[in-house]
Amino acid sequence: MALNSKFKAAKFSRVERSMNIFLLIFLTVLLLETTLCTILRYVYMAKTSLTEAWYLPAEPESTVKKAIEDFFAFIVLFNYIIPISLYVTVELQKFFGSMFFGWDVLMFDDGTNNRAMANTSDLNEELGQIQYLFTDKTGTLTENDMQFRQCSVNGTKYGETGGMLCKLPESPDSDAQPELISALTPELEEFFRVLVLCHTVRVDRHEIAKNGPAIDLARPMKVVPVEEDLDTVDALSGFEYDYQASSPDEKAFVEACRRYGVVYHGVRDDLHEVTFKNRPERYQQLQLLEFDATRKCMSVIVKNVDTGELYLLCKGAEMAVLKNTVSGPHDETLQAVNDYAMLGLRTLVIAQRKLSVDEFEKFDAALSEARRALDDRDGKLDAVFYSVEQNLQVLGATAVEDRLQDRVPETIEALTEAGIKVWVLTGDKEETAVNISYSAGHFKPGVKELRLTQVHNSVEAAERLTRHRRTIQEGASEGVDAAKFAFVVDGPSLAVAVTNHSDLFLSVCQMCQTVLCCRMSPLQKAQVVRLIKTSEEKPVTAAIGDGANDCSMIQEAHVGLGIMGKEGRQAVRCSDYAFGKFHFLMRALLVHGHYYYIRIATLVQYFFYKNIAFITAQVYFAFFSAFSAQTVFDSFYLLCYNITFTSLPILIYGWFEQHIPQEKLIEKPELYKQIRKNAYLSPREFIKWNLLGLWHSIVFFVGVYLISSDASISESGQMFGTWSLGAMLITACVITVNLKLALETYYWTAVTHFSMWFITFGGFFLFVLLYAGVVWPSFITAVLDAYWVYFRFFGELSTWLTLILMIVTALIPDFIIRARRDTLSMLPQTDNRVHSKSHESSNNASFSEHTPLNHANPVVPIKFSTLNETSEF
Repeated sequence: MALNSKFKAAKFSRVERSMNIFLLIFLTVLLLETTLCTILRYVYMAKTSLTEAWYLPAEPESTVKKAIEDFFAFIVLFNYIIPISLYVTVELQKFFGSMFFGWDVLMFDDGTNNRAMANTSDLNEELGQIQYLFTDKTGTLTENDMQFRQCSVNGTKYGETGGMLCKLPESPDSDAQPELISALTPELEEFFRVLVLCHTVRVDRHEIAKNGPAIDLARPMKVVPVEEDLDTVDALSGFEYDYQASSPDEKAFVEACRRYGVVYHGVRDDLHEVTFKNRPERYQQLQLLEFDATRKCMSVIVKNVDTGELYLLCKGAEMAVLKNTVSGPHDETLQAVNDYAMLGLRTLVIAQRKLSVDEFEKFDAALSEARRALDDRDGKLDAVFYSVEQNLQVLGATAVEDRLQDRVPETIEALTEAGIKVWVLTGDKEETAVNISYSAGHFKPGVKELRLTQVHNSVEAAERLTRHRRTIQEGASEGVDAAKFAFVVDGPSLAVAVTNHSDLFLSVCQMCQTVLCCRMSPLQKAQVVRLIKTSEEKPVTAAIGDGANDCSMIQEAHVGLGIMGKEGRQAVRCSDYAFGKFHFLMRALLVHGHYYYIRIATLVQYFFYKNIAFITAQVYFAFFSAFSAQTVFDSFYLLCYNITFTSLPILIYGWFEQHIPQEKLIEKPELYKQIRKNAYLSPREFIKWNLLGLWHSIVFFVGVYLISSDASISESGQMFGTWSLGAMLITACVITVNLKLALETYYWTAVTHFSMWFITFGGFFLFVLLYAGVVWPSFITAVLDAYWVYFRFFGELSTWLTLILMIVTALIPDFIIRARRDTLSMLPQTDNRVHSKSHESSNNASFSEHTPLNHANPVVPIKFSTLNETSEF
């Protein structure tokens, strides 16, 4: 597993990259504005009329030092165009927003009592940008609950009927009934011996078995009971044992053997104890050759302590085991494997080799030497393993069923409609994987399969790929959709194609709607993800899996998704987001991903917009102040604009906005296409938002300039001064940019209303009136330029009329955009949904963000329990 793992690289979302680009653009604008004003200052100062003004002090001689000082003075004046608080707000929005992922009660897995997990908050919005989904099969699309169904032994097929082993009719269409097997033949005993000993299963005995009977394996069919009762029979049959295994297949094999009378009792005194129809046998495990993705098999060397015979017991994929066999029903076993694969069953080939003492000693010495090697230890171990796993006698094959999870076809169908290409990457046999793809809805009925399998040279790979591409192109010219083609490739063929014909292979894959990769190693899975990830299109990829063999793929993808399955928690720990079932992926992407992206994209655009609307007036004012670097805004307004006056509503928007009801997002997955490829942060959207900001700043400055320059408008006949001008500008700007956000909001909650109307607007007027109406001590502020300014111009009727006209005029384009968007997209009008039902206790304060607050079915919160309690709804 270590050889098939990779280091986890840092991941960044598309939104973060766009933010950085926007920031560079605004830094460039800041430098241009500053440079322009610095140059114009010296051009303006060179005018004779200005230098002769008696009321102005003489300007110092122009020097490079003075020019640099003026340059930095303008930088200080205009630097508020850079939204420094944006990054803090984004982190708050992402961190608390990620909590809603775990609070979603519709993603709670009752079977495992696990809620969804967000292991990171940096990639929330990437869930709304997925274009390719790479998924494992076993444990991800399926339950990973293995059930032994059939086997082939010495060319004869057997199946399980009612928990009993039966011989199946030779013809599947025959009306003959299965024949019950009452006694095990030598061939069956050899077969089941491999299954019952070639594993790493641990036996957990219940108390009744531990303290009840004691099996005397030295005397056949003899049980030494503590007391005579039914516990004696139960203990000997092994049904009181609880088998624990790292592999679900091994557990299924041992449990099936127990049902057929071959019971594994565990290890005692370093000996593995087994009973064949109550006949005890002891085996000593001498070596364990663990499974790895390269060999695709597992072996053990055991010694029968009663007879002294040595055996190599082996099980693995047919492509790895059958090529090393020299005896046994080779062709019949291969045919059985293919038949089982067509039924969608997982298959393994069973084989053994009888070893002499000399052979074992040579192997044992070579293995010990390889394990002590300091250089290329893994390569030397593989060579020793290969040397002993030769000259095998094939015994037969097994067939295990792994059922699909609930709602898998529905989920894949929804993701396909959302424009997401789903690829299945699995280590299973080709026929098994294809069958499951049809069952899961990955392959549609009538699809044309294009195969690149069993290819071992570059020439053949190029010919097949070229032929497949021509077939797709001809189909496209005849109007055949890409969804009608499915591409199937296996691991060995993939290695040849990617090494020699990477571009051709990639083009064929991208021309097909669905791709199935079988017989894949963990590193090959990651290689496929990297191939698509680094292609010219640069799509956003996601990978989902449940086991340690999926970790490389999960880490390679832009977004890693883990399934809390039965193969440990390594995939969950390596993932960015994790949940219990595959069908939760539909909500994770179509609902959470959609909302996350819309919220963060609007938040980013809004921050740049509101700073343009605010500080650009300072640039305009420079033309009326002889480029003297005089500020039009009091320092209090500059300090509070981003921190207080405009920060809370957009943060609440980033947590709660639902521009489309979640039910509609599930019903119409195609809505997901509207936000892909970073649509809401495209150059067009960026220009649109900032043009609106410029328009608002022009309306504010022109309106305030006109009213302040005409003394007849004022009842007192006095003209407004600089600080009155700045006070009117900040008032119009704060009201307008918050109303602009209100126009962008579709989901109004009690929190949204409170933050907008009471906290922001109420707090703004309270702050400015306190600041302008109190003579503050010198240790708080050294100047009182804004004293009584608000009381003066708020007392003028013309001020209120001008404010209303400016705000309405500024928002006319925004009203038009909102009306056009709602009409063309047929989005629901603003739904003033207020959460009116209070929770009964503070323990139930957590709720799902995606349930409308006045929904007919009120939110039922999750009560998170202590470790000794059970979570309840």
